[in-house]
Amino acid sequence: MDDIAPSALRASQEIRTVVGRLRRRLRKVDTGGGLSPSQTAVFTRLAKDGDSSASVLAAAEGIRPQSMATILAALEAQGLIERRPDPEDGRRQLITLSAAGRERAAGDREARREWMARQLHEDFTEAERQTLIEAAALLERLVER
Repeated sequence: MDDIAPSALRASQEIRTVVGRLRRRLRKVDTGGGLSPSQTAVFTRLAKDGDSSASVLAAAEGIRPQSMATILAALEAQGLIERRPDPEDGRRQLITLSAAGRERAAGDREARREWMARQLHEDFTEAERQTLIEAAALLERLVER
């Protein structure tokens, strides 16, 4: 790593740290959901990635299938998910967000968007907000490489 500029190493660390903290902070935004952290993680994964099987979800979350079954049962009891046969393998079920789950996911996204916009409006100057917009474009370039 001798050929990497010290500023690049520092930027790498700072970006990873602040993005991680921002993600954790956004998860704490009260969306009125009452889901446990593990239920929230699975719910969010389904909202973001779409339909999945219980085994794929368990592997993605790094938990045992039995634990995933408990999480899915809780989400199903709240009417947030549905199960349907996998068209490619009739022995398997696909887990999908229900209409109520999709509505909830949209509401959660809106609550987080509103929280961040309010913080940016109240705590940052116009010049600082413009700097963040410019920084976001640079981060997008990083992601696209």
